[in-house]
Amino acid sequence: MLQRIRVAALAVALGAGALVMAPSAATAAADPVITRVGISPNSPIDVTSGAVTATFSFATKGADKAELQLKPPGDVSVGKPVDLTSTKDGDWTKWTGTRSFDSTNAGTWSWLAVAAGASRGGTFEVSVKKVLDTKIVDFDASPDSVDKGDLIKVTGQLLADGKGYGGQSVAITFRERGTDAYRHVAKVTTGGNGWFSATVRADETGWWRAEFAGTSAAKGSVSDTDRVDVSRGVLGSRIAGFDARPEPVDKGDRLTFSGALLVQDRGGVAGERVSIFFKADGSSRWEYVTSDVTGRGGRFWASAPAQTSGWWRAEYEGTRGVRGSVSDADWVKVNQPAPPPAASKADTRLIKFNAYPEPVKRGKYLKFKGRLQVFDEGSWEGYSGKVALFFKPAGSKKWQYVKTTWSNDGGGLYTKVKGWNSGRWRFVFGGDDDTYGATSGSDYVRVKR
Repeated sequence: MLQRIRVAALAVALGAGALVMAPSAATAAADPVITRVGISPNSPIDVTSGAVTATFSFATKGADKAELQLKPPGDVSVGKPVDLTSTKDGDWTKWTGTRSFDSTNAGTWSWLAVAAGASRGGTFEVSVKKVLDTKIVDFDASPDSVDKGDLIKVTGQLLADGKGYGGQSVAITFRERGTDAYRHVAKVTTGGNGWFSATVRADETGWWRAEFAGTSAAKGSVSDTDRVDVSRGVLGSRIAGFDARPEPVDKGDRLTFSGALLVQDRGGVAGERVSIFFKADGSSRWEYVTSDVTGRGGRFWASAPAQTSGWWRAEYEGTRGVRGSVSDADWVKVNQPAPPPAASKADTRLIKFNAYPEPVKRGKYLKFKGRLQVFDEGSWEGYSGKVALFFKPAGSKKWQYVKTTWSNDGGGLYTKVKGWNSGRWRFVFGGDDDTYGATSGSDYVRVKR
C-alpha cells in the first residue's frame, strides 16, 4: 500500500513538471474553427415538383483547405465530396458548393465538413410532400399511312397536376397488328413544358403509344393509342456476280453459269427461278436456254453446251411485291475444234487425285492435286495438258464444271477454289490431238458451316 502511494506521488510530480515545461497559451497554435453548414433551401428540401439545386455553405478559421462530404440515405460508405469555392474575409474563409436533388434522392442525408483535422457533421432531409397525378395528352403518330421502313414522328405532352412536367423519361411503345403486347421502341425526355417528340421507323401496321413509368414524386400514366398503317410497296431486285465460264470454250463443251439473286431489304433470296438467255454474235434476239432455282443466299447454278460465240445473261421475272431484274451480259468466245487426226491416239490416266483439307470451313480454300500420265512406248509417263475440275454437290446427280488448270511437264496438277458446299470433286482431261481423255477418281469433302 505504501509503495502505491509513492508511485502516485511521483506521477503527480512528473505531471506538474510537464506543465511547467509546456509553452504559454499565447504561443500555441489555435485549433481550427468550423461553423455549422447552412443549406438553401432549408431542410427538408421539397422535390415534389422536380429537381432542386441546393446550396451548401460554411466558414472556417485557421484552415487553408476544407472539404464537404454528402452521404445518401442508408449509405454506410465514405461520403462523396462536393466541389467547393472559397471566399476570404479576414481570418475567416467562406466555402460554398451545390448539388441537385430529385425524387429518387428522398430520405435523410448526412453532411460532414472537414478542415485541418477538425470536422463537424449533421443531417438534412430531401422529401416528396405529394405524389403528383400525371396524364399524357395530345399524343399523335404521323403520318397515318406509310411505306414499310419509312420514318414517322410521335409527339405528346406529359402533365402533372395539369401542368407541363419537364425533365421526365417517357417510353415510346408499339403493338403490332395481330399481337397483344406492346414492345419498347424508344425513350425520350420531356422538355420544360412537358412536350416530347421522337422519330421512329415503321415496319409493320399497328398501334403506337407513350408511357410514363412514374417516380416516387409522380404516378405513372399511359397515352391514348394511335394507329399507323404500313404498306410493303414494291421491292427492287438485282442479279449480282453473274459469270459464264470457261472463257474461251471449245464448241460442244459445257458452259457453267452462276450468280446470286438479291432483293432489297432481304439480301439473297432462295426459292426463286432465274433463267439463262443467250444472244449470238450478230443477232439482236435473246433466246431462253435453261434455268435454275436459287438456293441459300440467292445463289444459282446452271449449265448448257456451247455452240457459237455470243452474249449470256441471267433474268429474274420478279414476283408479287418484288420487281424483276436482268444481270450484266457476259461474252464467251467459242472455238471451233479442228478435225481429229487420222493417226491413233495414246491412252491417258489421272492418278493420285486428292481434295484437301477434309473437312473445310465454308468459304475457305480447298486444294486439289493429282497427276496426268500418257501411255508411251510401253510405260506411263507424265504429260502436260489442260485439265478441268468438276464438282457434284451432295444429293445431286449432276457434275458441274468449276475451272480449268494445266499439268506441268511431269504431269503434276495443282489448283485451289473456295469451298461452299459439301460434295464430290474430280479432274477430267478431255484429251487432245495426240491423246484420249481420262477422268480421275472422285474425292468427297464435307464443308462445315
